[in-house]
This record gives sequence, structure tokens and C-alpha cells, in this order.
Amino acid sequence: MRHWTITREADGLATLALDRAGASTNTLSAAVLAELGEALDALDRDPPKGLIVRSGKANGFIAGADVDEFGEIATEEGAIALVRRGWDTFERLAAVGYPTLALIRGFCLGGGLELALACRYRVAVDEPGTRLGLPEVLLGIVPGWGGIKRLPRLAGAPAALDLLLTGKTVDAKRARRLGIVDEAVPVRIMEPTARGVLKALPAPRRLPFLQRLALTPIGRRVVAAQARRQVARRARREHYPAPYAIVELFAKHDGNALAPAPSDPASIATLVRTPTAENLIRVFRLQERLKSLGKEGSFAVRHVHVVGAGTMGGDIAAWCALRGLTVTLQDQDAQRLAPAMGRAAKLFEKRLRDARRVRDARDRLIPDPAGHGVARADVVVEAIFENADAKRALFADVERRAKPAAILATNTSSIPLEDIAGALADPSRLCGIHFFNPVAQMMLVEVVVGRQTRREVVADAAAFVRAIDKLPLPVKSAPGFLVNRILAPYMMAAFRAVDEGIAPETVDEAALAFGMPMGPVELADTVGLDIAVAVGKLLGPRAEPPRKLMALVEAGHVGKKAGRGFYAWKDGKPVKQASGAVPAGLADRLVDPFVAEARAALAEGIVEDADLVDAGAIFGTGFAPFRGGPLHYAARRQDVAGPARTEPVPVV
Repeated sequence: MRHWTITREADGLATLALDRAGASTNTLSAAVLAELGEALDALDRDPPKGLIVRSGKANGFIAGADVDEFGEIATEEGAIALVRRGWDTFERLAAVGYPTLALIRGFCLGGGLELALACRYRVAVDEPGTRLGLPEVLLGIVPGWGGIKRLPRLAGAPAALDLLLTGKTVDAKRARRLGIVDEAVPVRIMEPTARGVLKALPAPRRLPFLQRLALTPIGRRVVAAQARRQVARRARREHYPAPYAIVELFAKHDGNALAPAPSDPASIATLVRTPTAENLIRVFRLQERLKSLGKEGSFAVRHVHVVGAGTMGGDIAAWCALRGLTVTLQDQDAQRLAPAMGRAAKLFEKRLRDARRVRDARDRLIPDPAGHGVARADVVVEAIFENADAKRALFADVERRAKPAAILATNTSSIPLEDIAGALADPSRLCGIHFFNPVAQMMLVEVVVGRQTRREVVADAAAFVRAIDKLPLPVKSAPGFLVNRILAPYMMAAFRAVDEGIAPETVDEAALAFGMPMGPVELADTVGLDIAVAVGKLLGPRAEPPRKLMALVEAGHVGKKAGRGFYAWKDGKPVKQASGAVPAGLADRLVDPFVAEARAALAEGIVEDADLVDAGAIFGTGFAPFRGGPLHYAARRQDVAGPARTEPVPVV
């Protein structure tokens, strides 16, 4: 066999290892699944006392189905065949007469987890790279190979549906607590643990009575009704049909993805051919392309030094420490560092959920008022206030003390690198590494390339961004770079609509109906109206500032952080009135300037091509993912026409 290897041991146990030929990552293509059937044939002829299913690759277990094959499904029959080949194979694996165990190290996603769920036992290696989940909903489809059927039987319906409907992943310890895996162990004992489980053959996990009741036909309907309400609060059916299909498959068909008629909205044959699935698969490929940009450099990062412990600098430092790097954080004195250290501790507790790991992360984040860490750092990130003179003075000092090979990076949100690099003896060392707020939630990081920035510095900066699990997007140094530039006209259109008497709630509802994850007015309040004004002043030709925006800022009502902006804020949420009817054309009025500015940025070469513009818009601004990006959306909309810009980018 090309992809699977069977190894038999003297004690009667056997190992079935997947090492997909010609690929760096294991995925379940049609050929891999067909060959799994051949392996099961061989094992049926000479059954082992127990079977360990594992990966033959070092980078993970199985990443899921082969997404490239999704695009080949042009017919209803092709869609059903894709589901059936995985469903039938895993049903066969689940029914074999000998005990089976999935040994999971690294990622175990989608079809990979469905394969593991079809085994009788699961052992996961407890290390940061191990993640388990069923993210098909993020591609606009559903887990079709048994995940909707088997996961609720292990984790209970509420916990299983939470994972199924969000696409979230869990680590080994969380998977153990949920009952998804039987053991979560250190790598040094994974082999003996797997063998020990197959020899001891412990009784399968049994859910408590009430959770078993939730899996009866009546119980599933009750749980599904609650799940539908939760889904409706997060996603509209017309935008994202897949989560609604998952609920239907669970409630009506006990997770059998082959049960609905092909014309049923819950059928994979219907879902895979929707524009939403097409565009979300496109978004997945855009994400993979951004990840690949971080592979061009071989830069190894162990120590990061961040200058500036404000909201951005402190949160950048915390994120780097969370991802395993040693971080020194500098500001004028310990008092200024204290809030950042407190926020970091909360982030560690929320994300790591393990006292030992939280302690280790806190130890990696070192207060450094005097800036001694500059001399040891592989990356120095400047995150002070937006003032070119102050940044120039800082980098002149940093350059003298930093290692010759260290990356010197600014987190400026809009100042061109050329305005900062003049202070350096070697301006080719400087690049931008521009994070977005909130750092822990925003995946995109702009890697800003100045006129003098060396190519290898850009590659190394992108490698650093991937090392902390973010998505690097190289952008040309220009006012606003890409994300702030294309977002500003959209925000300005919203502010002008409010000036004309349209309620902020109505403006936001128009954007939500289009598919934005948050309305532009609420977004401005969340980021800070003072920030919106400051960024606007850096972005180009002067235009009359929005009246309401300026009045609020002058009165000190700068949004969420002040408790009041366009909205009053209570307990971290905006207080909104009913939106009322949305005027016809309001969504286009908001989105068209966004699209026009994206076209202009592409024409000026701010990024390499249209796909990267769309990637920046989706991962940096939240542009409706199911529409595939602003340029992709515009290319498929027949009524878009006109000049490259609807109005100048305003300075407010």
C-alpha cells in the first residue's frame, strides 16, 4: 500500500499508520480511504488482538478530508459519493471484532477526528500541538462521516453540539474531561499507555442518565430547539446554512448525513453546492496561503522584546508569551507595566486552563523597565504612541543595543516606515509588524515592507508571525497600509449616514444583514472613537469630518472604554434600541466604498494580488466571510460599476 502501513507485533497487537504519499500532511483523500478499506480487508483475514491507528508523520494525526476534492463535486451524485465513502469506511472500522485505539498526537481534525471516533478507544498526547475538533461548519458543510452521530455519545449532546456548531478545537486535557478521549498523557508514555489500554480493555464510557436521555428521539428534539435559538443569535440561516443543517441531522436523523433527501437543505448535496460553501472553502484556501507565506523564512525566535506596555504593546507581549516565547516588556516604570501584566494573567488563565501552564506563561513574561532585554531579543517590537519623532528616537537607541540579526519592527498602525527608518544606520533592518486590536482575537498581522526593507527581513518577520500562530500579510508601506485604508471609507459612510438622521442601530443592522460580524458604528465604539479620528487624520485627502463623531470625541464620549459613544455601554455591551426598517440601498452605500478602496489598494500594489486583498479584508476587518472577500464579491455582482473611489479617503 502507498499510504497505510500495517505492522504486527509479537504480543498480537498491530499498528496501522497513515503516511500519505507525496504530501506533507495527512488528509483523507478518496485514494487514502480506498486503501484504508484494503487494510481492513487484510486485518479481517488475520485479526490482531488489538489495533493502534496512528500517524506516520511528525506534524500531526490527520487534518481531515482532502479539501481539494470538494471543488470537484459538480453533481448531486458526486456529493453523495463523497459522504458515502467516508461513512461506510468508518462504520466498518467501528464494527470490527478486535479492539481499536486511535493514538493522537498533533492536530486531529474533521475526518481525522471522525476516524478516531470510530475506534473503540482514544489516547491523546498532552502537548500544545494536540488539538481535536470538527471544523467542517467553518467550510459551510457538515461532518458527514459519523461525527454528528458519535461525538454526542461520548461528550453528551450539549458539549458535542457546541463543538459541532462553532468548529472550535480542544486540547488533550479538555478532550479527556469531555470524554472524547480516554487518556491524555505525556509523549514519553504514549506508546505504553496505548498498549496498556488495548490489553486492559476498560469498559466504554457511559454517559449519566440525563445525558443519555438527551440522545433519545424526544430528547434530541428538545436539545435541538435550544441549539437553534443559540445558532440564530450568532448566524443567519441565509448566510450560514451549515449550523442549521447540523442541528437537523442531529435531531431528525441521529447524525446520519446520508439520511436526508438530496434536495433537503440539511443534505451535503445541497450544502456543498451553495455559494456559502464555495466561498468559505475559498476563505480556507486564502488562510492556507497566508500560512505558507510564513514558511519562506527559517528565522528561529526564542526571545521577543516589546517596548510600550499600553493596550497593544502589553497584549502583543502577552500573546507571544502564551505561544511559548520568552518576552521582556519595557515601559517607563513598573507602575505602567502593572496593567499589562494583569491583563496577561487573565489571558493565560482563560486560554490555558491549567495551573502549571498558566504559571509557566507568567514566568515567560518578564517586566523590564530598563530595557535590558533588547540586547538578547531575536525580535524587538515597538508599540509606543503614534508619533514619528518618538519612534525615530526609540529605534536609534534600540539599533545600538540590539543583536545584528535581530528583527526591528514597529507596530505603527499607519505611519509610513520611511518616516521612521531615517533614524537607523541600517534602515534595511526595519519592518512593520502591525497587530490588530484585540490581539488575542484578530488573526491577521500586516508585515509592512518599506522601500529599503530587505527581502530576508520580510521573510523572517512572516516566519515570526506564524511562530505565534498568526497570519502574516506582506503589505507595502503606505498610509493606512491595507486594512485601515479599506476599512476607513466603510466607517466614514456609516458616520455620514448617522449625520443624516439614520439611527446607529439601523446602520448597524444594514451591515449585519449584509453579513458583517459587527456593525460599523458598534465597531467604532469598540475600538474607540478617538482612535477612529486619529487614524483618519493619517489617511489622505481632507474631507469634512462627520459632525456626530467629532461632537462625541470632543465631549469625551469615545466609546466602550468611556462607557458612552454612539451607544451607551453597560456590562461591556452596547445598549441598543430597535433598529427599525433598513432603508433600501443602505447596505450598498456602506459596502461600495469598501470595495472601491480595495480596488484602489490593489491598483497601487499595496499587496501582491486580489486574493491577498480579500484575505486582508476577511481576516483583518471581518468582511463577511461567506461572500469570499470584497473583490471576489464585487466580481460576482453585476451592478457594481463606477470609478475606483466613490469619494476621497477622508481626514477627520
